Amino acid sequence: MNIFDIAAVLVVLAAMFGYANHLLLRFPPTIGLVVMGLAASLAAMGIQWLVPGFTLVDDLRGFLAEIDFYDALMNGMLAFILFAGALHVNFSDLKEEKWMVVLTATAGLLLSTAIIGLGLSWATGMPLIVALVFGALISPTDPVAVLGMLKIIYVPKALQTKIAGESLFNDGVAVVVFIILVALAFPSVGIGGGGEGHGGADPLVIARLFAQEALGGAAMGGILGWIACKLLARVDEYVLEVLLTLALAMGTYALAHALHTSGPIAVVVAGIFIGNSGFRYGMSERTRTHVTDFWHLVDEILNAALFLLIGIEILAIPFDRVPIEIVALTIPLVLFARTAAVGLPMLVLHKGRTFTRGTLPILVWGGLRGGISVALALSLPESEYKPLILAATYTVVIFSIVVQGLSMGPVIRRFGPQAVEEEAEQDRLEAGEQAAARH
Repeated sequence: MNIFDIAAVLVVLAAMFGYANHLLLRFPPTIGLVVMGLAASLAAMGIQWLVPGFTLVDDLRGFLAEIDFYDALMNGMLAFILFAGALHVNFSDLKEEKWMVVLTATAGLLLSTAIIGLGLSWATGMPLIVALVFGALISPTDPVAVLGMLKIIYVPKALQTKIAGESLFNDGVAVVVFIILVALAFPSVGIGGGGEGHGGADPLVIARLFAQEALGGAAMGGILGWIACKLLARVDEYVLEVLLTLALAMGTYALAHALHTSGPIAVVVAGIFIGNSGFRYGMSERTRTHVTDFWHLVDEILNAALFLLIGIEILAIPFDRVPIEIVALTIPLVLFARTAAVGLPMLVLHKGRTFTRGTLPILVWGGLRGGISVALALSLPESEYKPLILAATYTVVIFSIVVQGLSMGPVIRRFGPQAVEEEAEQDRLEAGEQAAARH
């Protein structure tokens, strides 16, 4: 199958499953597509087990084999999805929450990686450095899943900025950490991939790579975003301005990849520039509407294809080759690590500020994992540990999207600011009843 055929199959299936979800399940669209894809795959597996000669599962596995999930997401969809999400990040709100976002996306992510790696190594006997690779790929919250959740569930503004800001930045940091750990765990890969072996475990090489990827990506995104804002301010033609934003997203990501800086971080910073300075000073109201609608449509189409792929990817996961009890153990382990990753920054910052009630449980439960983790797991070199890492990654991602995603609303209502008002009102009613009883 060529690229067009693969895209056609994904779009047709996404439309059909999306329609069925709208009529039957009525789940949020992204979660519905994961559930429908997962259910269809499991149904096909059941039919093939019952009916000898039924080849649909084999056909689907052949279809998945023709899709390089890592390449499709990390070198294709992600640039557009991150840019679309970054357009809606308010810079003033992000500035107020900058230290929380920075700490959770860096120190919190590293702490989570360490906790998960140590826990998995202890439970399985897996070499610590390999277990840390799993920790790095499963620790980042997924911007696609998180931003999709924020579209349909009300989250207080301060918490929304923390969740969205962290998810947009921590995947870029996580990819850098992942590359370094893979190079240490599988020396033939080398730092940067491809077997170059750029210095192995040399701390200077690691520090240079981290600075080049993370800081270089942010600088590149800022420079290109600023240039694009200046260009947008000189014209008032919405077709051309939509094209300029598309060129910015694609060009920034491609240039970052060519210069070995972080494409995700670069495109997020560029998108924030456009969503703030570009929208405010460089576009008319008519152009803003067209640009917003265009990127909303791109975002929705790519999200639909991606979440459908996540649902049917179960057919490519070797669950029959791993101990299920160990795979199940990774869910509480990841949630515990997430609690520490959020709790540490809050502990560091609590003296200088107050946090919205329910910040910890909402940030922990709202830290959804998604396609980025699956893509990184699939990109690992073949080894005796890859089946377990793949199965654990997929299990955590499905639990995160379906269970955490569907229950996020009740969690916010239980622990969020609204709960404070309800408790205060209940206390007032009880106090009134007690006063009336005394009289």
